Amino acid sequence: MRILAWMVLCAMPVCAGLVQDVRSAASAKNWTLAGKLVADFQRQHGWTPEAILAQSWIARGAQAAGDWDRALTAASRTRELADAALQQRKLDAEPQLPLALGAAIEVEALSLARRGQRTEAVDLLRREIKTWYATSIRTRLQKNLNLLTLEGKPAPALETREFIGASGQTSAAWKGKPVILFFWAHWCGDCKQQAPVLARLQEENKGTDLMIVGPTQRYGYVAGGAEASPSEEVHYIGQVRRQYYGSLHMTVPLSEENFKNWGCSTTPTLAMIDRAGVVRLYHPGRMSYEELAPKVAALVQR
Repeated sequence: MRILAWMVLCAMPVCAGLVQDVRSAASAKNWTLAGKLVADFQRQHGWTPEAILAQSWIARGAQAAGDWDRALTAASRTRELADAALQQRKLDAEPQLPLALGAAIEVEALSLARRGQRTEAVDLLRREIKTWYATSIRTRLQKNLNLLTLEGKPAPALETREFIGASGQTSAAWKGKPVILFFWAHWCGDCKQQAPVLARLQEENKGTDLMIVGPTQRYGYVAGGAEASPSEEVHYIGQVRRQYYGSLHMTVPLSEENFKNWGCSTTPTLAMIDRAGVVRLYHPGRMSYEELAPKVAALVQR
Protein backbone atom coordinates (compact mmCIF):
# COMPACT_ATOMS: atom_id res chain seq x y z
CA MET A 1 0.00 0.00 0.00
CA ARG A 2 1.22 3.53 -0.80
CA ILE A 3 0.55 4.78 2.74
CA LEU A 4 2.55 1.94 4.28
CA ALA A 5 5.45 2.62 1.92
CA TRP A 6 5.36 6.25 3.00
CA MET A 7 5.53 5.20 6.66
CA VAL A 8 8.53 3.01 5.97
CA LEU A 9 10.39 5.63 3.92
CA CYS A 10 9.81 8.36 6.45
CA ALA A 11 11.17 6.14 9.21
CA MET A 12 14.56 6.14 7.43
CA PRO A 13 17.22 8.51 8.82
CA VAL A 14 17.74 10.26 5.46
CA CYS A 15 14.05 11.21 5.28
CA ALA A 16 13.94 12.44 8.87
CA GLY A 17 17.23 14.34 8.48
CA LEU A 18 17.20 16.88 5.68
CA VAL A 19 13.48 17.59 5.64
CA GLN A 20 13.28 18.06 9.41
CA ASP A 21 16.38 20.26 9.48
CA VAL A 22 15.06 22.51 6.71
CA ARG A 23 11.64 22.63 8.35
CA SER A 24 13.20 23.70 11.66
CA ALA A 25 15.34 26.37 9.98
CA ALA A 26 12.33 27.74 8.08
CA SER A 27 10.24 27.79 11.27
CA ALA A 28 12.96 29.93 12.83
CA LYS A 29 12.95 32.18 9.71
CA ASN A 30 16.58 31.28 9.12
CA TRP A 31 16.26 31.37 5.37
CA THR A 32 20.01 31.35 4.78
CA LEU A 33 20.47 28.12 6.70
CA ALA A 34 17.42 26.51 5.11
CA GLY A 35 18.69 27.31 1.62
CA LYS A 36 22.21 26.11 2.43
CA LEU A 37 20.94 22.79 3.77
CA VAL A 38 19.03 22.15 0.54
CA ALA A 39 21.91 23.30 -1.67
CA ASP A 40 24.49 21.16 0.15
CA PHE A 41 22.27 18.09 -0.12
CA GLN A 42 21.52 18.76 -3.77
CA ARG A 43 25.21 19.01 -4.66
CA GLN A 44 25.82 15.56 -3.21
CA HIS A 45 22.66 13.75 -4.26
CA GLY A 46 20.98 15.81 -6.97
CA TRP A 47 17.39 16.97 -6.98
CA THR A 48 15.92 13.88 -5.37
CA PRO A 49 12.28 13.84 -4.24
CA GLU A 50 13.53 14.40 -0.71
CA ALA A 51 15.48 17.49 -1.74
CA ILE A 52 12.43 18.88 -3.54
CA LEU A 53 10.29 18.18 -0.47
CA ALA A 54 12.81 20.02 1.70
CA GLN A 55 12.68 22.97 -0.72
CA SER A 56 8.89 23.02 -0.30
CA TRP A 57 9.32 23.58 3.43
CA ILE A 58 11.04 26.88 2.73
CA ALA A 59 7.85 27.92 0.92
CA ARG A 60 5.65 26.65 3.73
CA GLY A 61 7.76 28.36 6.37
CA ALA A 62 7.59 31.67 4.53
CA GLN A 63 3.83 31.35 4.18
CA ALA A 64 3.48 30.66 7.90
CA ALA A 65 5.59 33.75 8.58
CA GLY A 66 3.38 35.89 6.34
CA ASP A 67 6.30 36.55 4.00
CA TRP A 68 4.20 36.25 0.86
CA ASP A 69 6.83 37.25 -1.70
CA ARG A 70 9.35 34.75 -0.34
CA ALA A 71 6.64 32.10 -0.13
CA LEU A 72 5.64 32.59 -3.76
CA THR A 73 9.24 32.55 -4.94
CA ALA A 74 10.02 29.34 -3.02
CA ALA A 75 6.77 27.73 -4.17
CA SER A 76 7.58 28.58 -7.78
CA ARG A 77 11.03 27.02 -7.43
CA THR A 78 9.53 23.89 -5.87
CA ARG A 79 7.06 23.65 -8.72
CA GLU A 80 9.83 23.95 -11.32
CA LEU A 81 11.78 21.16 -9.66
CA ALA A 82 8.72 18.95 -9.32
CA ASP A 83 7.78 19.46 -12.96
CA ALA A 84 11.32 18.50 -14.03
CA ALA A 85 11.22 15.35 -11.88
CA LEU A 86 7.86 14.42 -13.35
CA GLN A 87 9.45 14.14 -16.77
CA GLN A 88 11.06 10.93 -15.50
CA ARG A 89 8.41 9.44 -13.21
CA LYS A 90 4.74 9.46 -12.33
CA LEU A 91 3.63 11.64 -9.46
CA ASP A 92 2.66 8.83 -7.10
CA ALA A 93 5.63 6.57 -7.81
CA GLU A 94 6.88 7.47 -4.32
CA PRO A 95 5.47 9.60 -1.48
CA GLN A 96 7.74 12.64 -1.22
CA LEU A 97 7.24 14.28 -4.62
CA PRO A 98 3.43 14.44 -4.20
CA LEU A 99 3.93 16.14 -0.83
CA ALA A 100 6.29 18.66 -2.39
CA LEU A 101 4.07 19.45 -5.37
CA GLY A 102 0.94 19.65 -3.23
CA ALA A 103 2.70 22.04 -0.86
CA ALA A 104 3.91 24.24 -3.72
CA ILE A 105 0.42 24.62 -5.16
CA GLU A 106 -1.09 25.16 -1.71
CA VAL A 107 1.42 27.84 -0.77
CA GLU A 108 0.99 29.66 -4.08
CA ALA A 109 -2.80 29.68 -3.81
CA LEU A 110 -3.00 30.72 -0.16
CA SER A 111 -0.31 33.36 -0.57
CA LEU A 112 -2.14 34.85 -3.54
CA ALA A 113 -5.36 34.89 -1.52
CA ARG A 114 -3.70 36.61 1.43
CA ARG A 115 -2.26 39.25 -0.93
CA GLY A 116 -5.79 40.05 -2.10
CA GLN A 117 -5.66 37.97 -5.28
CA ARG A 118 -8.44 35.61 -4.29
CA THR A 119 -9.84 35.16 -7.79
CA GLU A 120 -6.42 34.15 -9.10
CA ALA A 121 -6.00 31.71 -6.20
CA VAL A 122 -9.35 30.06 -6.87
CA ASP A 123 -8.67 29.81 -10.61
CA LEU A 124 -5.28 28.26 -9.89
CA LEU A 125 -6.71 25.61 -7.60
CA ARG A 126 -9.50 24.71 -10.00
CA ARG A 127 -7.00 24.24 -12.83
CA GLU A 128 -4.69 22.13 -10.70
CA ILE A 129 -7.52 19.93 -9.44
CA LYS A 130 -8.39 19.12 -13.04
CA THR A 131 -4.75 18.37 -13.83
CA TRP A 132 -4.14 16.13 -10.79
CA TYR A 133 -7.67 14.75 -10.36
CA ALA A 134 -6.57 11.10 -10.52
CA THR A 135 -3.64 11.49 -8.13
CA SER A 136 -3.04 11.55 -4.39
CA ILE A 137 -2.90 15.36 -4.18
CA ARG A 138 -6.47 15.93 -5.38
CA THR A 139 -7.86 15.86 -1.83
CA ARG A 140 -5.31 18.39 -0.56
CA LEU A 141 -6.02 20.77 -3.41
CA GLN A 142 -9.76 20.44 -2.89
CA LYS A 143 -9.31 21.31 0.80
CA ASN A 144 -7.65 24.57 -0.13
CA LEU A 145 -10.29 25.39 -2.71
CA ASN A 146 -12.99 24.67 -0.12
CA LEU A 147 -11.29 26.95 2.40
CA LEU A 148 -11.58 29.79 -0.10
CA THR A 149 -15.03 29.10 -1.56
CA LEU A 150 -17.21 26.56 0.24
CA GLU A 151 -18.82 28.51 3.09
CA GLY A 152 -22.08 30.08 1.94
CA LYS A 153 -22.42 27.62 -0.94
CA PRO A 154 -24.63 24.49 -1.32
CA ALA A 155 -23.08 21.45 0.33
CA PRO A 156 -21.41 18.90 -1.96
CA ALA A 157 -23.26 15.61 -2.13
CA LEU A 158 -22.26 12.77 0.17
CA GLU A 159 -21.96 9.21 -1.09
CA THR A 160 -24.03 6.93 1.15
CA ARG A 161 -23.89 3.50 -0.46
CA GLU A 162 -21.93 1.90 2.38
CA PHE A 163 -21.97 2.44 6.13
CA ILE A 164 -20.12 1.38 9.25
CA GLY A 165 -22.56 -0.42 11.51
CA ALA A 166 -26.25 -0.57 10.77
CA SER A 167 -27.38 0.96 7.51
CA GLY A 168 -27.50 4.69 8.02
CA GLN A 169 -29.71 7.39 6.66
CA THR A 170 -29.14 8.79 3.22
CA SER A 171 -28.78 12.50 2.61
CA ALA A 172 -32.48 12.70 1.75
CA ALA A 173 -33.23 12.13 5.44
CA TRP A 174 -31.08 15.13 6.38
CA LYS A 175 -32.92 17.58 4.16
CA GLY A 176 -34.27 20.51 6.12
CA LYS A 177 -32.23 19.66 9.22
CA PRO A 178 -29.10 21.24 10.65
CA VAL A 179 -26.15 18.87 10.19
CA ILE A 180 -22.66 18.65 11.63
CA LEU A 181 -20.28 16.66 9.44
CA PHE A 182 -17.41 15.05 11.34
CA PHE A 183 -14.88 13.48 8.97
CA TRP A 184 -12.71 11.10 11.00
CA ALA A 185 -10.16 8.32 10.56
CA HIS A 186 -9.64 5.19 12.63
CA TRP A 187 -5.97 6.07 13.27
CA CYS A 188 -6.60 9.74 14.15
CA GLY A 189 -5.86 10.82 17.73
CA ASP A 190 -7.27 14.32 17.21
CA CYS A 191 -10.54 12.77 16.04
CA LYS A 192 -10.82 10.80 19.30
CA GLN A 193 -10.26 14.04 21.24
CA GLN A 194 -12.93 15.81 19.18
CA ALA A 195 -15.60 13.21 19.91
CA PRO A 196 -16.43 14.26 23.54
CA VAL A 197 -16.90 17.87 22.40
CA LEU A 198 -19.40 16.80 19.76
CA ALA A 199 -21.14 14.45 22.20
CA ARG A 200 -21.58 17.34 24.65
CA LEU A 201 -23.03 19.56 21.95
CA GLN A 202 -25.33 16.80 20.82
CA GLU A 203 -26.60 16.30 24.37
CA GLU A 204 -27.15 20.04 24.86
CA ASN A 205 -29.21 20.15 21.65
CA LYS A 206 -31.16 16.95 22.30
CA GLY A 207 -34.52 18.67 21.91
CA THR A 208 -33.70 19.90 18.41
CA ASP A 209 -33.40 18.09 15.10
CA LEU A 210 -29.60 18.53 14.96
CA MET A 211 -27.89 15.62 13.24
CA ILE A 212 -24.28 14.48 13.34
CA VAL A 213 -22.97 12.56 10.34
CA GLY A 214 -19.50 11.02 10.66
CA PRO A 215 -18.05 10.07 7.26
CA THR A 216 -14.93 7.91 7.28
CA GLN A 217 -12.95 5.83 4.78
CA ARG A 218 -10.63 2.86 4.39
CA TYR A 219 -6.87 3.37 4.49
CA GLY A 220 -5.71 -0.17 3.76
CA TYR A 221 -4.40 -0.95 7.23
CA VAL A 222 -5.44 -1.48 10.84
CA ALA A 223 -3.73 -1.15 14.25
CA GLY A 224 0.04 -0.77 14.08
CA GLY A 225 -0.05 -0.19 10.32
CA ALA A 226 -0.77 -3.85 9.59
CA GLU A 227 -2.13 -4.33 6.07
CA ALA A 228 -5.74 -5.45 5.98
CA SER A 229 -8.33 -6.53 3.45
CA PRO A 230 -11.32 -4.20 2.95
CA SER A 231 -13.57 -6.42 5.06
CA GLU A 232 -10.97 -6.71 7.83
CA GLU A 233 -10.56 -2.97 7.93
CA VAL A 234 -14.32 -2.38 8.06
CA HIS A 235 -14.49 -4.71 11.07
CA TYR A 236 -11.64 -2.81 12.72
CA ILE A 237 -13.25 0.58 12.02
CA GLY A 238 -16.40 -0.71 13.69
CA GLN A 239 -14.38 -1.64 16.78
CA VAL A 240 -12.77 1.80 16.90
CA ARG A 241 -16.14 3.46 16.52
CA ARG A 242 -17.64 1.53 19.42
CA GLN A 243 -14.63 2.13 21.66
CA TYR A 244 -14.06 5.83 21.03
CA TYR A 245 -17.25 7.19 19.49
CA GLY A 246 -19.94 5.24 21.31
CA SER A 247 -21.26 8.41 22.97
CA LEU A 248 -21.92 9.98 19.58
CA HIS A 249 -25.19 9.15 17.86
CA MET A 250 -24.15 9.47 14.25
CA THR A 251 -24.58 7.90 10.86
CA VAL A 252 -21.22 6.79 9.45
CA PRO A 253 -20.99 6.69 5.64
CA LEU A 254 -17.91 4.86 4.36
CA SER A 255 -16.44 6.36 1.20
CA GLU A 256 -13.07 7.57 -0.05
CA GLU A 257 -14.86 9.77 -2.58
CA ASN A 258 -16.49 11.78 0.22
CA PHE A 259 -13.05 12.68 1.55
CA LYS A 260 -11.90 13.72 -1.92
CA ASN A 261 -14.97 15.84 -2.67
CA TRP A 262 -14.87 17.54 0.71
CA GLY A 263 -11.09 17.95 0.65
CA CYS A 264 -10.51 16.06 3.86
CA SER A 265 -6.75 15.60 3.73
CA THR A 266 -6.81 16.71 7.37
CA THR A 267 -8.65 14.76 10.05
CA PRO A 268 -10.80 15.65 11.72
CA THR A 269 -12.50 17.99 9.30
CA LEU A 270 -15.67 19.64 10.58
CA ALA A 271 -18.42 21.18 8.49
CA MET A 272 -21.87 22.56 9.29
CA ILE A 273 -24.81 22.54 6.90
CA ASP A 274 -27.93 24.60 7.60
CA ARG A 275 -31.55 23.65 6.96
CA ALA A 276 -31.35 25.05 3.44
CA GLY A 277 -28.40 22.79 2.60
CA VAL A 278 -25.85 25.62 2.69
CA VAL A 279 -22.39 25.17 4.21
CA ARG A 280 -21.96 27.51 7.19
CA LEU A 281 -18.63 26.17 8.45
CA TYR A 282 -15.71 24.35 6.86
CA HIS A 283 -12.80 23.70 9.20
CA PRO A 284 -9.92 21.23 8.76
CA GLY A 285 -8.66 20.29 12.22
CA ARG A 286 -10.00 20.10 15.77
CA MET A 287 -12.25 22.75 17.32
CA SER A 288 -12.89 23.40 21.00
CA TYR A 289 -16.27 23.44 22.69
CA GLU A 290 -15.97 27.20 23.13
CA GLU A 291 -15.40 27.65 19.40
CA LEU A 292 -18.17 25.31 18.32
CA ALA A 293 -20.98 26.03 20.81
CA PRO A 294 -22.07 29.44 19.43
CA LYS A 295 -21.81 28.17 15.86
CA VAL A 296 -23.98 25.16 16.66
CA ALA A 297 -26.53 27.41 18.42
CA ALA A 298 -26.71 29.63 15.35
CA LEU A 299 -27.01 26.61 13.08
CA VAL A 300 -29.93 25.17 15.04
CA GLN A 301 -31.73 28.51 15.28
CA ARG A 302 -31.13 29.54 11.65
